[in-house]
Amino acid sequence: MHDDKVTVSTMQFLKMFPDADSARVYLEKRRWNGKPVCPHCEKAQRVQVRQVTGFYRCLACKKDFTVRTGTIFERSHVPLNLWLYAMYLMVTARKGISSLQLSKELGITQKSAWFVQQRIREACGNGSNKGKGGDFMLSGIVEADETYIGGKEMNKHASKKLKAGRGTIGKTAVMGLRERGGRVDALVISDTKAKTIKSAVRASVAPGSVLCTDEHVSYTGMPEYAHFVVNHSAKQYVDGMANTNSIESVWALLKRGFYGTHHHFSVKHLQRYVDEFTFRLNEGNCKVHTYDRIDAMLGKASGIRLTYKQVTK
Repeated sequence: MHDDKVTVSTMQFLKMFPDADSARVYLEKRRWNGKPVCPHCEKAQRVQVRQVTGFYRCLACKKDFTVRTGTIFERSHVPLNLWLYAMYLMVTARKGISSLQLSKELGITQKSAWFVQQRIREACGNGSNKGKGGDFMLSGIVEADETYIGGKEMNKHASKKLKAGRGTIGKTAVMGLRERGGRVDALVISDTKAKTIKSAVRASVAPGSVLCTDEHVSYTGMPEYAHFVVNHSAKQYVDGMANTNSIESVWALLKRGFYGTHHHFSVKHLQRYVDEFTFRLNEGNCKVHTYDRIDAMLGKASGIRLTYKQVTK
């Protein structure tokens, strides 16, 4: 049982996980509830405890495993208590935390901290919709909008300037949908053409829902939704139930993280950064108890693997 407060101080957290062994015990209980299950063949009946603490052997498939096996922690030399602390910092930092700052907090190299973050971000997107028909569908009143992520031309070095005009030139489009009073779904998209936009909406929003958008023509022609429009170009921002204020607040948070914390999102890794921010708005919402937020992240950490080669090639 948690106390009445939803936040946990850094000192409280570090006292709960003072070393790698305490973190291992917590993760084993969280993953297996006291009875180890082989991640290779998913059997629990014939699991043998090895002499080295935390190691197990499945007598059914003859393979050894630990609580790290089959998770984002696999083959990592970073102690498990530091992994949990990294998760704590990432779910409690509203605008995110840079790899440089994380490296100082954990006492590891920036390179290692960056890789830890990329694995955690990969977990944040595990099972999310991302416009691909994931494990949830938005319904009710859903707001949809797009934004563009990328550096401002005026802030770039002369050699990096594209000299191709203003606005969206050189930036990457992100499609966002938010169930009013509910979840957020966001997806990096190749363009904002009607085919792309409609495909993302249909993959994420249940038919029969109310769709609120701006005047972008790509949203027209979806009879399965009741479509309400606000005309931003005419400085109209609210028209009855029609507005996109909720999804625009998501972009405000994402861009504060971009400009204030990270300063740059690689296009290659942009979806992972978007997943991190949407996780904090969904399962990692600040109204939820800190340990529940971390548990939600741990629930997404199994069944996926991200190698250093994958993130750097």
